[in-house]
Amino acid sequence: MDNFPAHGIWMPHRISYGETDAMGVVYYANYLHLFERSRNEYIRARGLSYTEVEKRGIFLPVREAVCRYRRPVRYDDLIYIRAGIGELARASFTFIYEIYSEDKTVLHATGSTQHAVVDNSARPVPVPEWLRLIIQKTV
Repeated sequence: MDNFPAHGIWMPHRISYGETDAMGVVYYANYLHLFERSRNEYIRARGLSYTEVEKRGIFLPVREAVCRYRRPVRYDDLIYIRAGIGELARASFTFIYEIYSEDKTVLHATGSTQHAVVDNSARPVPVPEWLRLIIQKTV
């Protein structure tokens, strides 16, 4: 938790029954969905939505996704997903994530998603200055 970027956000989430597998733990692929929800909240917390980013002609496809599962999360657990920017390059950036227990003492999972920055023709473009300012903005 100490090495996480200072400008990250915390998003609470209660695990629904439908997010779990036959063993009663969160299905492994659902962690990527939790990451997606938290990165949407990260951008929203800075005053913009993904919809607005796309209206401006910028799209952010995932180039790579990584998740390390540490401790199981179970049905009805209240968790906190922490999201922040780990790396900002010329035409891409990386979100990093941590999933914690309700009291933020147990680390359940860590992960990252690397996003290309492309125009509406799917061609890579440099991160626009307006987007760079938004994702680095302190809330």
